Amino acid sequence: MTLHLRVGFMPLVDCALVVLAKDQGFAEAEGLNLELVREVSWSNLRDKLNVRLFDAAHMLGPAAIAATLGVGGVRVPMAVPLALNLDGAAITVSVRRYEELARLADGDVADTAISARALAALVARRKASGLPPLTLAAVFGFSSHTYLLCEWLAKGGLTLGVDIRFEVVPPPQTVEALTSGRVDGFCAGAPWNAAAVSAGVGAMVHTGTDIRRDCPDKVLAWQADDLERRPAAVGKLTAAILRASEWACDPANIPRFAKHLSAADRLALPVEILEPVLHFNLVQGGGRPPRQVERFIRFDRAALRPEPAHADWILAGMESAGQIVRTPEMTEQARAVFRPAYFPGNDY
Repeated sequence: MTLHLRVGFMPLVDCALVVLAKDQGFAEAEGLNLELVREVSWSNLRDKLNVRLFDAAHMLGPAAIAATLGVGGVRVPMAVPLALNLDGAAITVSVRRYEELARLADGDVADTAISARALAALVARRKASGLPPLTLAAVFGFSSHTYLLCEWLAKGGLTLGVDIRFEVVPPPQTVEALTSGRVDGFCAGAPWNAAAVSAGVGAMVHTGTDIRRDCPDKVLAWQADDLERRPAAVGKLTAAILRASEWACDPANIPRFAKHLSAADRLALPVEILEPVLHFNLVQGGGRPPRQVERFIRFDRAALRPEPAHADWILAGMESAGQIVRTPEMTEQARAVFRPAYFPGNDY
């Protein structure tokens, strides 16, 4: 008997394993009729999962923890039987801001500490001249992107939300926000940094891997009680995604992989933007050649294991962003969101 599941996703390269599970037939092979629904913002996606309009969702790991803890006005316990990727983010600023950073940098702007100090110098100059503060955006308040920004800024002695304005901009809107001058830069997942560079409005300053390797990012989130209430559904979708992971990690499949993601009901972006990202060959802008970044985004099986230790970094990020004051009880609840016991062994 075929089981129907409705799964929400956001248009990012890291939705890939959910898309491939459907489009390459892995879900069907597991007895699933997988309905994928593209969403416009992380808050929409979270709220629809909360009221069970979705069975499961491609979700920011920190958003799943925030909902479990009741931080941010929503309290619904979430569970993660597997992650969907590690890494894949980058920080992009407008071409004008990049040129300013390059002029102010005391050394190679590719060094995260040097670029952060250059940014601090720019912030100080603007303040002395009576200019408004710079604005940096992340895709959601509770996201690895927010916490990566905080880590980068701290190297220059800057605090997000104090020295630099902070704004939330959903991933598909980041290029327009940069183009219009609404923001001076953003941290987002692929391919939106590459899209901004390709549009001629952005320059990629750093990848997330420059700041932190194997950074927790997206997960497959369910409401927590579903793991016990619907074990067959959870197991079938997990198996389909693990099959998709194996397929995605074969370089020979990248052209077809990019074509799946480029579809109008997926990312709706040209293959010419997507395929280099999947080869980890990133356009940088700012007059620099493309950059090859080893394992820029990870879809391998080891990256998909839900690690309770990832909750520790997420909570530290929440605290650095002023979102929580950690307690031992919070740590216990957050670590329990990640459920390695539900991650299969060597056999599907």
